[in-house]
Formats: sequence, structure tokens, C-alpha cells
Amino acid sequence: MTAVRVADDEHRRADAFAVRQTVFVEEQGVDEDLEYDEHDEPDADAVHFVAYAGGQPVGAARLREYETDDGDVVGKVERVAVLESHREAGVGRELMDATEAAARERGFGAIKLHAQMRVEGFYRSLGYESRGEEFEEAGIPHVEMRKSLD
Repeated sequence: MTAVRVADDEHRRADAFAVRQTVFVEEQGVDEDLEYDEHDEPDADAVHFVAYAGGQPVGAARLREYETDDGDVVGKVERVAVLESHREAGVGRELMDATEAAARERGFGAIKLHAQMRVEGFYRSLGYESRGEEFEEAGIPHVEMRKSLD
């Protein structure tokens, strides 16, 4: 059984960052300077999530407010990561359920994300729609996706 928690203290934030370090920096080769940014600072307005299985951190995600080019304010989900040992076990879906619930609580009518191309189908299965062309982020092919929360 997985439990998703808001990483609202130093311990949980460290757990979320440890998952991101393993998945993005060590496994996928993302430069640490790209992985960690101003939205990870303790006083930033982003909400961090960490998923636990058997008391161990196995997944992470981040939600923040984002203003689109056309002036809409939406929730933006970032840094969704699940340890390899727990993929295909529903952890990603539970993290996304938590981020979407938090986005609704904050009054966002939509949510967007940049999905790695290899997991585009996962987000599509959750109701996200691809928008625009494929692009590269941190050396990895991505596509922008969006979902209405109304």
C-alpha cells in the first residue's frame, strides 16, 4: 500500500528530493543544476509530494502555480518520479491523484505538465491531452500535456 503525503517538513522534502536524485540525476543523467531550482527552496510556493511504500520513499512530485502565455493561471505538475522498483504498481497514478486534488483545492481550472515522451501514454490514460510538438528538456524528449479540472 502506498501513502502519498505533502512534503511539508524537512524530512519529507529530503525524502522527495532523494527519489528525484535517484530517478532523474542518477538513472536518467539529468544535471543536478537543472534538476533543482528556485521552486525547491524552502520558502518557494511549490507544493512537494512524496509517496511511501513500507515506510520508504518511492515517489515524488511537485505542483506550482503557472501563468500560461495566454494569461491563464493553471497548476503545473513537475518532477514526477517513481523508483524503478515501484513502477507499474500504481504509485504514479496516486501521485497524480494527489497533485490534481491539491490543484483543485487551490482553485486551478486546469493542470499542465511536460511529459517525457516514454510516459506520454501514462498521462494520456489519466485524461491528459498532448499539446504542440515534441521538444527537448534536460536532454530528454518531452511533450506538453494539459487536463481540465472543471
